[in-house]
Amino acid sequence: MNALILQLPILPIILPLLTGALMLLVRDSWRRTRIVLPLLSLLLQVASALALLAMANGALPAYWPHGIAVYELGAWKAPFGIVLVADRLSAVMLSLSAILALASLVYSLARWDHMGAHFHPLFQFLLMGLNGAFLTGDLFNLFVFFEVLLAASYGLVLHGSGTSRVRAGLHYIAINLAGSLVFLIGAALIYGSAGTLNMADLAARLPSLAGGERTLLNAGCAILGVAFLLKAGAWPLNFWLTNAYGSAAAPVAAVFSIMTKVGVYALLRLTMLFSAAGGPAPFNGPWLFWIGLATLLFGSMAMLNEQKPQRLVSYCVIVSAGTLLAGFGIGGPTMTGATLYYLVSSVLATGAFFMLCEMIERSQSYGANVLAITMESFGVEDPVFSDRPDDVVGVIIPAAMAFLGFGFACCALLVTGMPPLSGFVAKFWMLSAALEMTPGKAPPVLSWVLLVAVLGSGLAGIIALARMGSRLFWGTQERSKPRLRVIEAGPVALLLLLSVLLALVADPAVRYLQATGEMLYAPQTYIHAVLPSASAGMPGTGGAP
Repeated sequence: MNALILQLPILPIILPLLTGALMLLVRDSWRRTRIVLPLLSLLLQVASALALLAMANGALPAYWPHGIAVYELGAWKAPFGIVLVADRLSAVMLSLSAILALASLVYSLARWDHMGAHFHPLFQFLLMGLNGAFLTGDLFNLFVFFEVLLAASYGLVLHGSGTSRVRAGLHYIAINLAGSLVFLIGAALIYGSAGTLNMADLAARLPSLAGGERTLLNAGCAILGVAFLLKAGAWPLNFWLTNAYGSAAAPVAAVFSIMTKVGVYALLRLTMLFSAAGGPAPFNGPWLFWIGLATLLFGSMAMLNEQKPQRLVSYCVIVSAGTLLAGFGIGGPTMTGATLYYLVSSVLATGAFFMLCEMIERSQSYGANVLAITMESFGVEDPVFSDRPDDVVGVIIPAAMAFLGFGFACCALLVTGMPPLSGFVAKFWMLSAALEMTPGKAPPVLSWVLLVAVLGSGLAGIIALARMGSRLFWGTQERSKPRLRVIEAGPVALLLLLSVLLALVADPAVRYLQATGEMLYAPQTYIHAVLPSASAGMPGTGGAP
């Protein structure tokens, strides 16, 4: 038992690695094995992530002091060896990605997993890269895990063929290869100036750098930040996202909804570690806030102009990325905890929304959306309605359409932040934290700007999604009765149910994420866990980013 607890931090990486390798050896005719093996792997990943979540909350303090586990690969101490670090933030991201991946995988078993080659191995390697990025303690291995998840995503974004999918996929590959090159250049400059890529060691050495070394490090951080902002979907570097996510297969797009959060996670992690020594751009509050605000405004305006459901959800992903960056840019433990709550809610909502859109589009006749838009634009009366007798007062709604309509309404409420679901709780907590009054001091101007931007984006989302829902469910176009399988409707229902529970039982989640925000604002605890000898020269508390 003790050995298993000590090995917990490596399990989220080892499990998908071994499963992906085994799936390469499984023949296509072994259908049952191709289903059971990845499902078992995902269930074990969910269990290990939830165990890490409990351990980071102090379940067994004898093993992990302060709720931070440092796993030294090869028994080499940091900063010379490779370390994995599991804390509250890592555990939240691991749990979220495992649950979302499980729902996406189950959904794919209906038909998507056998519409292309090597879906299951690529899916597992993607999870390996995601989990490794959330756990790694140094920038070089962050680059390695970025490349692993991107290499797997290149195959997944092309899964299912189709001209639009191939065109968007090749664009996605080219942009992310350029981003990887920028990442490598930034990491090289940081290593040349600081002599380390371990994040804790880098934070400890940062205050002592001056002159040319500090200038070189600032340049490296700026270049590295560009790579993270590209992967986070921040404006103006998000021009690739809508085409890629809007064209991808539904389960792929669903699990991709957390990929942009890897860039946000990296920005948050380094911002908190660098905050005590005056973080260079863009790893500080003002830069993150204004970039997030621009991303939020861009996504909100684009939503009003979008007519295709899956592309509209892609813009919702951009809006969520902008909200996260702006929230983290405001700073403060309470705001950080509230923004993390919003992160969890938005990932669950957009993941469910991508899968739901694919099911809704099956009920639409070919070209129906284009016809409806054209008739609306030119004010053409629909002969279907004009020929109906006055005594027709309603139609019978099939159970499948009722489920799709209810799911669409729930997703719309979540992404726009309307009550009573978790999206409302998240935005209410964020705005109350931004406008928190202190005696004799009014809220800063940035807080009012965030208030207007968040409420405005919610209004834009309500308009865009209400128009889309009216067209999809109450339009005049012909539609077929969709046939939904349990393994398709079940994952969507699970993610929506988790969102409902996140609102109904909000207190444990709020307390956990509030403690996570406070932990991030005490970077000396993280640094001491990784480098015990480096804590002596660190400030007692972390400053505002």
